[in-house]
Amino acid sequence: MDRILIADDESEIRSLLRLYLENAGYAVEEAADGEEAVKLLAGGDFHLCLLDIMMPKMDGFHVLRKVRETSNIPVIIISAKDKDPEKILGLDLGADDYIVKPFNPLETVARVRSNLRRYHDLHGEKKKDAKHDVLTHRDLALDLDECCLYKDGVRIDLTSVEFKILSMFMEHPGKVFTRQQIFERGWGEEYAVADNNIMVCISKLRAKLSEDPSAYIRTIRGLGYRLER
Repeated sequence: MDRILIADDESEIRSLLRLYLENAGYAVEEAADGEEAVKLLAGGDFHLCLLDIMMPKMDGFHVLRKVRETSNIPVIIISAKDKDPEKILGLDLGADDYIVKPFNPLETVARVRSNLRRYHDLHGEKKKDAKHDVLTHRDLALDLDECCLYKDGVRIDLTSVEFKILSMFMEHPGKVFTRQQIFERGWGEEYAVADNNIMVCISKLRAKLSEDPSAYIRTIRGLGYRLER
């Protein structure tokens, strides 16, 4: 059974989310502040975290930074902050999704299910002694079994969305992919017009691959992006 941590200082929000998530078959624990959330995440085997931003003792952004130091579990921010700067910051720090309050509990459960499905697809148990399936391109090697990237033999950690998008690029180097194709591959959902997730994710991928933003992933104006040969 997947274990989910709800980190929010509003008890009504925690109770509402717990009700719907437990009805959907998940095990749920709660944290009422940022420090408690960090402690629980460090000591428990959680598969996903629903994270508020405005919490006492430690805000959600600091919690997210702490989580990403040791874990790649999906993190979904649920916040009343609905401005683009907060959304972009959360995604840039490693959040996998961003939901604005007030929210639809059924939609939230659907997003939880979608993120967990991608997480398990990428981190499922591998058969012992099986040969790894690896995509290579220039000095990059993407291990599809271990879900990790190596550049000149040095490991580079990727989020699940970054892994999905980079694997698409490396399967077809030189091919131009539209924003719609990238969004559907990375997030497994229909493309949302003017969505900033793609821009943030591509920017983060570029920074991980090279100091030169266009060294690997090039923007094709009016069309999309491609992996340079």
